This record gives sequence, structure tokens and C-alpha cells, in this order.
Amino acid sequence: MVNLMATDWQLTALQWCSAPEPAVNLQQVRNFLQQIPFFQRHLVVLPECALIFGGPEGWQHGFQEPLGQGHWQQQLAALAREFQLYLLLGSFPTKSTDPTRFYASSLLFGPDGRLLADYQKLHLFDVQVVDNTGSYRESDSTMAGEKVTLADCEGLKLGLTICYDVRFPGLMQQLAAQGMQLLAVPSAFTKVTGAAHWHSLLRARAIETQCFVVAPNQTGQHANGRETFGHSLIIDPYGRVLADAGVEPGWISCRIDLNELMAVRQAMPLWQHNRFNCELTP
Repeated sequence: MVNLMATDWQLTALQWCSAPEPAVNLQQVRNFLQQIPFFQRHLVVLPECALIFGGPEGWQHGFQEPLGQGHWQQQLAALAREFQLYLLLGSFPTKSTDPTRFYASSLLFGPDGRLLADYQKLHLFDVQVVDNTGSYRESDSTMAGEKVTLADCEGLKLGLTICYDVRFPGLMQQLAAQGMQLLAVPSAFTKVTGAAHWHSLLRARAIETQCFVVAPNQTGQHANGRETFGHSLIIDPYGRVLADAGVEPGWISCRIDLNELMAVRQAMPLWQHNRFNCELTP
């Protein structure tokens, strides 16, 4: 057991090439958790689509569950309870009001196994990419969420986002205005867009919100041929990369001190200086 100070947290991001079968991926999560030392106040974050990825068209529909219910959510809750940590499932298909589409839900489980917070992906990846997939139409199978979620983990204010959300800084500004200290960006960033933008976008979000960032990413070539970028990151509030996972499956882990966040904000009080936080007079 590693003891932490009251303002310390251990952050861990898991990275691998998820398969279409949830049981295979769940076993991979367990294997990683068995390797990581026990920490007080430990948050482990899984990538987007961690349990189901790379299957044929419509594959995820067969695994969707009601929010907070179902076999696979229970399995993740049990892992959080067994290893006594906060576990953030990057995204999982939960039922929506549209029978043809599901929500991509990020789910936070506590050390007691309770579901503490949920977030449904707001921005859907409907784009053209020059890779072996070409056209991405996430909205064909996924319904966009409607809420902003700031979770509270023993006083740590955790902002929940998913992948493509990182390109929309207005969401992060809303979370920062509510007191966010740590931004989670579980992702399945493509190899092409990742090489162009991944590090730059995540460092920018850390710098402008003056928050820590934890961003686990999928990596490698998946069963359906899709290629993801890897390079899961942990970044400090000054924009410095504390850990980069490269492209191999594995995990990165860092201890962070929330006092550092306060020091950065006091030295450069962006929120006080930002004239768009108040109504400008002519």
C-alpha cells in the first residue's frame, strides 16, 4: 500500500487494442489492475469503447444496457470494489429513447462499486479521415448527450468528456467554471488525426483550464481494420506531459498534487483576467 497526502491522487490510464468481445477486454482490464500497486485515492481510466470495439456494423447494439444496470456494468463495478479504486469506463453503450441508437456513456464507479456519475458523449464523430476507414458516421448508431458532468471523488472535481469532445473547448470552459481540477478524455483517436492533433489538443485543454488531464487512448489495428493512435497521456495544469504511453499496450501512472494546480492558478490567474467571464460594457 502506498500512502498519499490529503491533496494527492494517483492517476492511471490503461491502453490497449480493444477487441469486439467484452469478456476479452474485461480480462485485459483485470490483468492490468493486478499489476498496479494499491494506492489510496486512485483513479483508473479506461479508453473510449474499452469493452466493445472493432466489431461489424451495429455490433455494439447487441450489448447496450440500461444506465446503471446490466451484466457488463456490474462486472466493472465489481472490479472497482475488488481493487478499491475509482474506475472510469471510457464509454459503454447505454439505452436511449431512440431504439435505433444508444448513448455512448462514460461511467464512474467508486471503490464501493457504486455508480457515482455518468456522462453521455455530446459531440459525435461524423467526419472524413484519410485512412483505411475513410468515413466515420457516429451519429448513425449513437445519440448525442444533453448534459455536462462534473463528478466529485472525495473532493477531487473530475470533468467527464469523451474523445471528439476535446475539439470543443467551450465544454471544458463550462467544466472549469464549475470548479474542475481534472479533465478525463477517454478516446479512440484515429492514427491519422492523432498524429496531427492529439498532443496539441490535450495540452491546450490543460493550459487553458489550468487542470490536470488524463487521456487514455485505444492503440493499434482493430478487428475491423480501424487504426488508433495510442499515446495515452497524463498532463499537468501547465501543459507539461507527465507520462506518454507510446503505442504499445500497457498503462501509465502518475501521482498528482492538487496544490500544484492552485499554485499555477495563483501565478497566472486566467479566470480573473478573462474578460469573457463577465458582460463587457461598450
